[in-house]
Amino acid sequence: MKRLYFILGALALVAATMATSPAAAAQENGNRDDYGKVVRGPYETNRFGDNWFIGAGGGINVFYNDGYKIAIAPSVDANAGKWFTPSVGMRMGYQGLSSKAWSDAASVLGTQRDADNGKYAQKFGYMYIHGDFLWNISNAFSGYKETRFWNFVPYAHAGYFRSYGLEGTDYSNNEIAAGVGLLHNLRLIDRLDLIVDMRATVLNGRIIGSTGISLLPTVTAGLAVDLGWPDFVRSSTIIDALELANLEKFAIMEAAAMALKETNQYLMEANDELEKVNSNLVKENAALKKKPSGMDFTAFFEQMGPATVYFEIGQDVLGEKELEHLDFIAKNLIATADDNTNIYLSVLGSADGNTGTKSRNQHLSEARAKYVYDILTTTYNIPKERLIIRTEVVKKSAKPALSRAVVISF
Repeated sequence: MKRLYFILGALALVAATMATSPAAAAQENGNRDDYGKVVRGPYETNRFGDNWFIGAGGGINVFYNDGYKIAIAPSVDANAGKWFTPSVGMRMGYQGLSSKAWSDAASVLGTQRDADNGKYAQKFGYMYIHGDFLWNISNAFSGYKETRFWNFVPYAHAGYFRSYGLEGTDYSNNEIAAGVGLLHNLRLIDRLDLIVDMRATVLNGRIIGSTGISLLPTVTAGLAVDLGWPDFVRSSTIIDALELANLEKFAIMEAAAMALKETNQYLMEANDELEKVNSNLVKENAALKKKPSGMDFTAFFEQMGPATVYFEIGQDVLGEKELEHLDFIAKNLIATADDNTNIYLSVLGSADGNTGTKSRNQHLSEARAKYVYDILTTTYNIPKERLIIRTEVVKKSAKPALSRAVVISF
């Protein structure tokens, strides 16, 4: 029962120390992003020659099997290892020197019997060649930080254990051993750390000629030196020039796409507004077409005088320009005054008396008047009863071209 209590106590000590490590590591806040969030990777895979370390130390060990009291002996260790990531590593190590134990029977390792309990003190040398799987929980939980002062590294170990007699004693034995440990790594300066290594090793009692399971707790302190490139680089910060250029191009394209989207949205909204404005203008234009102009033709003709269109010599039809002139007169001055039914218009056809015969000139004046009369009544729907046809031949004129015309007057 005492053996069970001792083993449980040793393991509880290791577990209690491990339990404090995440809280202590979390107190360091130097490994956070701009928003205060802990950054945990990912990290670039290191080269073979990077992140190596070697260490050595000394301390004490307690070999427990059938004893009734603790027997303390000196111990040394040396190791070399490599970190593959900020949280995972491996190392090979040597532990050994000498140890003490108690046995129910005398052996080549000890013949001196204790008077109090009747057990025999055993003294022997040992060496333990082991491989360790390391897990840095400070980096795992609180993010990697090269300058962190205190790193907590629990590990599991297994290897070859050999015991041998001291001072010429002819004895040796070999066993497979395994266990767990906790490595306290305290940063002193760049590449140099103080190491406190707490290890519990379990092996068969046959190693010293006893029975059952034996336990070998050890505590050592020493120094460790980092070799090669000691740091880890977060992969998100390593971007080659080509990738950076692609990212910049992507960012530009994304910004351009966003700008085009916003512009398109603006144009769609503007188009909707223009359609509304255009619809209103169409409605207003239709209303204006139906609305009487309210023009006072009496006042117009009194101020502007008669409207005249001119013919070429010998012609009774208008040229293109004069037809446009007549169109303006009909649309803007006459046809829009639908409510002015009491307004009568005189259509006076004239001819130049300076040229041609009298009969020819009379015919031209009548044909010209009839030509304009027909256009006003058929093309512009001006009632016939509002038009009066008159003709004349201007006998002598200083400007005969002005006599070849049709004059529309009030």
